[in-house]
Amino acid sequence: MSMIYPRILVLGGSGFIGSHLVARLAAQGRKLLVPTRRYINARHLLPLPTVDIVEADLFDDAALARLLQEQDAVINLVGVLHGDRGTPYGKTFRKLHVELPERIAQACVAKGVTRFLHMSALGADSKGASMYQRSKGDGEAAVRRVFDAWPDGALTIFRPSVVFGPDDRFLNMFASLARWLPALPVAGASARLQPIYVGDLTEAMANALDDRRTYGKAYPLAGPQAYTLRELIEKAAAWSGHRRRVVPLPMGLGKLQAAFMEMLPGTPLISRDNLDSLATDNVLESPLAPELGVHPSSLEALAPDYLARGEHTRFDLFRMRHGRR
Repeated sequence: MSMIYPRILVLGGSGFIGSHLVARLAAQGRKLLVPTRRYINARHLLPLPTVDIVEADLFDDAALARLLQEQDAVINLVGVLHGDRGTPYGKTFRKLHVELPERIAQACVAKGVTRFLHMSALGADSKGASMYQRSKGDGEAAVRRVFDAWPDGALTIFRPSVVFGPDDRFLNMFASLARWLPALPVAGASARLQPIYVGDLTEAMANALDDRRTYGKAYPLAGPQAYTLRELIEKAAAWSGHRRRVVPLPMGLGKLQAAFMEMLPGTPLISRDNLDSLATDNVLESPLAPELGVHPSSLEALAPDYLARGEHTRFDLFRMRHGRR
């Protein structure tokens, strides 16, 4: 397939998913621009020869316009799992999941950047149970409104389930907790999730980039098998060498636990809003779209190796709580 979009602006390109996607696109020979609030946060991308890193404020309209100059496509991966509370969601979710995607879409129109790949989430729904789901749903609606009114625009939305891989903050978090706790008390233990490997997610996005069949579509993405949260925690603990018992908590008690964690400094390990998201199973209703060209990898084939090799130390949870890797 020919390369239609050789120059790409990747927003959120220094994060977990972004780093894998940037590496994949760079290997294809594409020229990538990755803005970051602090240059040091993206230093791990420096060895990639076709990647430029710049410090920029994405909420400055003039700066965003400069970033889009001479780009062929933009990929938005910016997102958070935690935010302040509000109705229908707090300021952080509104700013990052709704207002920023809309501003990016409007900037694309102004600068004539026709291709836009937007990262949403499985379960995104403007009427969803959690602030996270509602803000993701409203973010999708915002970018759709802009691109539906632009005949030249080519928007594709991706809705992954929870993403796993060597640097993830999901399985690694439970593996670290298992090292220090004799048992793992968890609310929402019966909730079902269908994790997708980060390499499969980024492969789907890279394959979709130049494929006109994906224009205007939204793609749910998940791995080959669904698990309960309890099963995933037990597997993460066992594979890391610290087999632990999971103690299911009533949701009310779990909410009290999460509220306490929210009051601690740094990013909470789990929030009340995370628990609200677990009210809805995070699984696929149909197979992956064939045009994405992905045959999803199993959790059992990949996670045991990196969890067993992980050097879990007393500092792991500190790094996670403060957004560090």
